[in-house]
Amino acid sequence: MDFFKFFSREDVASKEIAKERLKLILVHDRANVSPKFLEMIKSQLINLISDYIEVEEEGMEVKLTRIKKDEEEDTTVPALVANIPIKRIKNIARV
Repeated sequence: MDFFKFFSREDVASKEIAKERLKLILVHDRANVSPKFLEMIKSQLINLISDYIEVEEEGMEVKLTRIKKDEEEDTTVPALVANIPIKRIKNIARV
């Protein structure tokens, strides 16, 4: 009996993974955002913060996803998420 439960859990996990991937594709389609556009945003983010922070560009990720709007509601909104590995923070005199 446990043998069958093992496989049913895996099916649920696969189902959830597929569901999340589909949501991400739909977000990209609804927002009409191409991978090239996300690369442009990534490049501009690097240019913007490079005066203050030295970043590891190869490890940087920019993606469009969905987040909950309110904890009480189930509504979600598109969100731009950037994961930016920092090599070092530059020493800049504060004004």
